[in-house]
This record gives sequence, C-alpha cells and structure tokens, in this order.
Amino acid sequence: MAEQIVKSSHTLMLDNRNKLTLSGVTDVVGFDEQMVNLTTECGNLIVKGDSLHISKLNLESKDVVIDGNVSSLQYLVSSTKSFKSKLFK
Repeated sequence: MAEQIVKSSHTLMLDNRNKLTLSGVTDVVGFDEQMVNLTTECGNLIVKGDSLHISKLNLESKDVVIDGNVSSLQYLVSSTKSFKSKLFK
C-alpha cells in the first residue's frame, strides 16, 4: 500500500499591521516585544515590530494571534539544498 503524505495548510492574515492571525504554526521558538520566531508548516517565520504580544496560542489547533505594530514578516530557508536543485528535481 502506498504511503500518503498529508500536508497541513498555513495561512496568515495581517489586519492594519496591528493584528496578525496565523494558522499552521507548529512551535513558538522564542519571542519578545520586538520579535516573534515561529515554526510553521511552510518553514520558520520571523515577525518583527514594536509592542508585540501573543494574545492567543493554541498549538493543538496550530493557531496563533499576535497583537502589536508589525513591521516585517520573513520566512527563513533552513534547507542545505539550493533553490535551483529543488526547482529542477
């Protein structure tokens, strides 16, 4: 029997740069008032801003809500393979 890989979805919604709602979050690596480091279904995500506060955290349902002034969102690539090698499999 063939093994099926089920991949969860990851979404984010930023409302007026003051409220970030995320799904597909598997872990919170670290946080303070200027940065939140998350592991998502699509890789690591760094949220930067001012007065950041995690107002909702439910890792069972993989939901997180962050309040504060969000200034940047950055996904980090953690793989050792190059982008071209992944693209041309």
